[in-house]
Order: sequence, then structure tokens, then C-alpha cells
Amino acid sequence: MFQIIEKQLMIKFPLMRHLHVLSCQIPNFLGRKDFVYCLAEPEQNWQTIHSIINLVIEGQGNLKKVNFVFFPEAVLPYQRVSEVLNLLDNFRPNTITVLGLGPINLGDYSKLLQQFSIDNQEALDSVVEDLYSGAIESLPVNCCMVVVKEDDGNQRVFFEAKSHPFSGEETTDSDHNLYRGKTFPLFRCQPSCYNFMTLLCLDYAYRDIYQSNINIIIEKANQLFFGTRQKLDLLAVIECNPKPEHSAFGDIANGFYGNYLACAPGIDDTVTIFCNSSEETVTPDHVPDGSYGYSSVLIHKKHKLKPVQMAEFSIDDFYNRPLGRLRFNRATRLHYYSLPFFHDLDPRTTRTPLKVHAIFRPDQGSWSRIKF
Repeated sequence: MFQIIEKQLMIKFPLMRHLHVLSCQIPNFLGRKDFVYCLAEPEQNWQTIHSIINLVIEGQGNLKKVNFVFFPEAVLPYQRVSEVLNLLDNFRPNTITVLGLGPINLGDYSKLLQQFSIDNQEALDSVVEDLYSGAIESLPVNCCMVVVKEDDGNQRVFFEAKSHPFSGEETTDSDHNLYRGKTFPLFRCQPSCYNFMTLLCLDYAYRDIYQSNINIIIEKANQLFFGTRQKLDLLAVIECNPKPEHSAFGDIANGFYGNYLACAPGIDDTVTIFCNSSEETVTPDHVPDGSYGYSSVLIHKKHKLKPVQMAEFSIDDFYNRPLGRLRFNRATRLHYYSLPFFHDLDPRTTRTPLKVHAIFRPDQGSWSRIKF
């Protein structure tokens, strides 16, 4: 099981305003070389990421208000890390970006942690200990990068390695097994008192016979509540997942929001975001068949999302589970929406807690807003 490390951020979200999220459901193209996954079309991935970042920098319409930008798992080429950081430095203050880094090896991951050791010392110490005990530098690593533009314009970079592989990342040859991350950051924003975490795909559902990742998160959120009366506000899960609605994910969400055996006040108001790659995704094990996509947003049932069925998205209860789900379709899209502002809604209000502000589709190397 992983260890949760608290990270303090100087983030000042605007008062009396919803937080805005841009969730990027874009295609990914993965191949396999010598048992290990790699990006099959790194330049195509980069051009897509570059165009989205430019869209946010230009800030057309109310994109100037964006607070969180999420990209799927394993999309950013390792060779473009420095370039993407230079681009993200043009973002407005108080903006947080999460990008899944294309598969790399443990040696390269160690170099990244050393380069940004000020904010990643615990992860670096864990990797150094593993290397010393015999983990080889060629082990594949699936990780994400969290880039924060603080209120004073300072850029900070955090890394998080996936702790649980899927079948394609695990082989009979132990030298090609996925390296398992052991430290996960909990970001605590001050003075805004906003707390969030990020996970990579199956890390959301992983458990062993003694403990589960999600239970560790619930326990930490409860400690946060009883110690400071704050909560876990946002849990973001980035994916490149051909089975985004598998019952394993639904069962975890059911337990997370259900409070069936014990009260969990630390996560009652948590918003869970799933940012998946789109239906155009190609991997060695799955050809484009429409199984990718379905990015979604989950909130507790007390927020009372009303059922909706539209061309680009729908709202349901995820098959009678104790939650409301904003569910997008499979196509390549950028989804721009706002999160609930107040944890407990005034019972007299008629406002919907989640609002979709815009949806963008690809348009000749750029993005155009569509009507929905």
C-alpha cells in the first residue's frame, strides 16, 4: 500500500465562484517493444497536447477561469517534459495541470525526481531505496506529473508513480514488471482550504487481502476532517482504460459514497473525476472499438443531480448507486465544466450543482466549440 504525503500549495481560488475544470478526453497510441509499453505516435500525442495548452493560454470565452486541466494517463512524451513545463508557465496563476507521462524507465524517473527534488523528496527517497535494494533502472514506470502555477506565479512540479499495473504492464519476466509507486501526494491549497488528490487508473481500485488504496484515502480524509474540519474536496483519476465502466470501478464508487458500515465525513462531499482517453485510442491489446472514453464526474447523491439525456452527455446514478454521475460519450472531446461551490446546497435552491460550460471537438489541428 502507498503512503500519503501532504503537500502545501499557495493557491488562492476566487471567492464566491465555482471552480472550473477542463477534462481532455483525447486519443492515445500505445505500442509494445521488448515486452514494455511505449508511445507509438509520440509526435501526434504532443501536437494534440500542445494545441490544448495553447487553447487554455488564449483563454477564449470563460476558459480564462479554468482552475484544473486534466489529461489522460500515459500521453505526454518524456522528451517533451521541459517543453511542456515552459508552455505551462504561461498559464494564469492558481491553475493546476495533471498530465500522464508516457511509459519511461526507473532510471529516467529517478532523474526527474532529482531534477525536482525540492517537491518530490519522499518519492525520490523511496526510489533510491528501491534501487539500492535491487530494483533495476530498466524497470518500466507509469507516472503522472502535477504542475502547479501558484498564486505568486511560482511553478511547482510533482510526480506520482502508478502503484498497480494492468495485465499488459505485468509479465512473467520480473525485469519487465511495472515499478510500483509508494508515495501519493495529498495537495492542500492555502489560503483557499481546498484539498485534492490524483490517482492513475487501477490505483483507484487496487487492494490486497489486508488493505485497499481507497480505504487509505478515506481514513486520511477522515483524519483531515476530525483534525481541521476540512475534507477531501476532489479526487481525480486519469486513465487510458478500455473498460472505464467495469464493475470494479462501480463497486469502489459504491463503497466510497455509500457509508454502509461506518460514517466517513471526510469524503461525503468529495467530487470524483475520471479523465479517460477517447475511443480513437489504439493499444497492442485493443483496437479502436468504442470501448474507451466515457469520462465522468461523480458526486454524492445528496447533491441531487436530476437525470438528463443529451447527445454529448447524460446524468444518471451509475446503475442505482448512491451517487450522481455526469457521464460523457466516447468521442475525442474537451469537456469544460464547473464543480459544486457549496458542499451543502440550500434546500430552497433549484440550481444544478454541476454545470457543463462548453464542449470542444478537434478541428484541423485546433479545437472548436460545439452546441449540445
